[in-house]
Amino acid sequence: MSQHPNSAPFPLAPARLVIASRESRLAMWQAEHLRDCLKALYPDCQVEILGMTTRGDQILDRALSKVGGKGLFVKELETALADGRADLAVHSLKDMPMDMPDGFALTCVMSREDARDAFVSNDYTSLDELPHGSVVGTSSLRREAILRKHFPRLQIQPLRGNLDTRMGKLDRGEYQAIILAAAGLKRLGLASRIKAFLPLDPYTPAAGQGALGIETLSNRADMQTWLAPLNDLPTLLAVSAERMVSRQLGGSCEVPLAAHGEWNGSQLGIRSFVASVDGTQICLASAAATIKTVADAEALGLSVAQDLMAQGASDLLP
Repeated sequence: MSQHPNSAPFPLAPARLVIASRESRLAMWQAEHLRDCLKALYPDCQVEILGMTTRGDQILDRALSKVGGKGLFVKELETALADGRADLAVHSLKDMPMDMPDGFALTCVMSREDARDAFVSNDYTSLDELPHGSVVGTSSLRREAILRKHFPRLQIQPLRGNLDTRMGKLDRGEYQAIILAAAGLKRLGLASRIKAFLPLDPYTPAAGQGALGIETLSNRADMQTWLAPLNDLPTLLAVSAERMVSRQLGGSCEVPLAAHGEWNGSQLGIRSFVASVDGTQICLASAAATIKTVADAEALGLSVAQDLMAQGASDLLP
């Protein structure tokens, strides 16, 4: 007996979708990129962007690790999903909490941009060139720890604000150099500002860095179906392993924690570290396996996390 081609209790294509987004230039680029992808898939769909300011955008005078961490950039967007003002929210995946709150799901992971960290300076071409006492800005404890370990002669200072704000602080001379995610600079057409890409060893990125995550309510089976074509399987598997490492180690902004997956054929290799903020203590672990499913990826991430814990990583966690 032939089945009706659309047995789902919702239309094959959406008529209207609203994307919740932060209002920074990078966040709006991400939302517009998602809108363009959705329009390509569903030409007759009306796709709108609901711009919002989050607590993370408002609190700029303190380090993220001291004011509540990753959830600061997500909460207002989730409220818009919950009350029906928006159907989906797009985030930099590294800003998304490792455990999704009840009622919400990470429904789609889009293909990854460059995951590396970037060295940005107006006067110097590398970290090695920086004179003794130079001020380097970073928003992340992970970067701070690895910089302190390798360059104790530099002053590492917090750097908050959106990408344009951070670049402005550099251009005003408040910092001799800043470290940013390469992905954001490339997405905004600022790749020419990058003086050097920091190698994955030792500058291992944060879990999910360079990837975009799409969040919906977990009961929206229609959204899961409509977004399925945008899921990038290699990225999804890599970030599933990375986020499992981070989840096991209480991954938040208060922990100097790195986890990054790289593909070599069908083998996924994960490199991870947990460090003390001053960079004097560090636990490193890596592993590789043939990965075909999210369950495989999470098992790999779990094994790396267990290796770190066996080395005493829990002593470095706050």
